[in-house]
Amino acid sequence: MKIAILGCGAIGGLFLGRLRRENQDVVGIVKDYQRDSLVKDGLIIEGSDGRQNIKVNVDTRLREKVDLAIFSTKINNLEEVINANSRYLKEAILVTTQNGIKADYILCDHFEKSKIVTGIVMFGATFYAPNRIVHNFGDGLILGNIFDGKTDSLEKAQDLLSNVFDTSSLENIKGAKYLKLFINLNNCIPAVLGLSMQEVFSDLEFAKLAIELNKEAYKVIAKSGIQLRSLPTYPKERIESLVSMDINQASALFSKIMTSLSKEPLYGSILQSIKRSRKSEIDYINGEIVNLAQNNNLQAPLNERIVQAVKKVEESGNFLDKNEFFEYMNN
Repeated sequence: MKIAILGCGAIGGLFLGRLRRENQDVVGIVKDYQRDSLVKDGLIIEGSDGRQNIKVNVDTRLREKVDLAIFSTKINNLEEVINANSRYLKEAILVTTQNGIKADYILCDHFEKSKIVTGIVMFGATFYAPNRIVHNFGDGLILGNIFDGKTDSLEKAQDLLSNVFDTSSLENIKGAKYLKLFINLNNCIPAVLGLSMQEVFSDLEFAKLAIELNKEAYKVIAKSGIQLRSLPTYPKERIESLVSMDINQASALFSKIMTSLSKEPLYGSILQSIKRSRKSEIDYINGEIVNLAQNNNLQAPLNERIVQAVKKVEESGNFLDKNEFFEYMNN
């Protein structure tokens, strides 16, 4: 199969490196500023497997038809990437990997629903431009079809990708996508502060705010009639237990979990975008909770305020310190 990875930052870079290491016919579609470094110096991946330097094939756009395309660009850039490469994607199996739940719906405006495979990545990575990736944790990949359940495209994608990740499939992947939203929901706090997950959540005041964001989001999702679906390594009972706990107990547990995720500094996807002066995906994570609340005549003031805080940092380029952060959140 001819494979394309559309967007080669943290997640896409891991797909590109893993597939190339398996001698697959794969091309990475990258930004202009990445191309020369990747061609000259290769893709550098660091993590539990040590340091690897992988020779990869890259370009700034597709130039021939492919059989499988993995969309790993930020959700904000999906339309641009689709429009630039659609002529070579009409017959391809299309895999989404974005956070939030909107990516598949964007693709279905351009392609057949049966061709779309919904992906949930259960690993974390940090991208150091232009060609270095640190694989922080995890190796899981869950696939499904948010529209039609089991399809031929899903089976083919799973057969191929099971060679490079710990891959499984789910029928009710929409409920699982909403559960994954909780894993990403706390990226917003380190993004406003410009710090790693470990630095931020070692402070119990920030851990407490994270629990309050999760409690609010859980209420909105439950009252909107959405049924969460367990992920293979993250049962829905975990978030149900966390949001029902005493706030101090939950904060201490959350702090312990987040500070032990990775030995390397872990920067969420939102902060990684801000550091590269790019628009983040906040509207599709915490913003998804805000929109869901509005559509169902509910309130989500904490998530709404944190969305505003992230956008304030995006626009100004200035991170907030702890005092500024809580002053902003409380106003």
